[in-house]
Amino acid sequence: MSVTSERRVAASVWQRAANLAKRVLLLELRIYANIGRFVARRPAIARGAAGFSYHKPVFAVLMIFIVLSAVEIPIIDLVVHRWPAVRIVMLVLGIWGVTWMFGLLCGYLMRPMTVGPDGIRVREGLELDVELTWDDIASVSRRKQVDEPKSPRIETTDASRTLALRMHDETNITIELERPTVVRLPGRAPKGGDQEITALRLWVDDPKGFLDEVRRHL
Repeated sequence: MSVTSERRVAASVWQRAANLAKRVLLLELRIYANIGRFVARRPAIARGAAGFSYHKPVFAVLMIFIVLSAVEIPIIDLVVHRWPAVRIVMLVLGIWGVTWMFGLLCGYLMRPMTVGPDGIRVREGLELDVELTWDDIASVSRRKQVDEPKSPRIETTDASRTLALRMHDETNITIELERPTVVRLPGRAPKGGDQEITALRLWVDDPKGFLDEVRRHL
């Protein structure tokens, strides 16, 4: 390998590390921002829009993880209390873990799907945020579909490319787009980054209310 090639490889590695560090930092900041929104009771819903939750299928699982993580803190502290340095490290990690899980839950609660005068905003967890204007949307329908576990997020056929945002492998709303539209997904290509899609499938806890709100605007 030439010196120039080695430098390019090294630069690429450093660029990837920098991008990963940036993503981790943004995730950490969003955790605390979502907790702040939860405390202030200010979900991220634009003026004139209606919010629709999508967390019910995962709510029980997240609560179990939060409770178990909180219970582990005093148990581990009891085990390692004879070693102050270890005790402090484990205590910090335990509190951070509970905070992170609670912030993730707040992300689901405070960043709902929205339908409003400007269009539909599709969200998932801490990162994914896709804005679709009414000019982008051809139709919205209620259609329940259960996929195989670990199915790809983007389903590609000869005629379409569909982004599927599942909850427990299920979706119940389908949005067909007027034209191929580029959306930005978390992570790097080929699974993340800018992706061209022709449709979306998603889950909302109240599909009837979601469609009723869509009919007011579309």
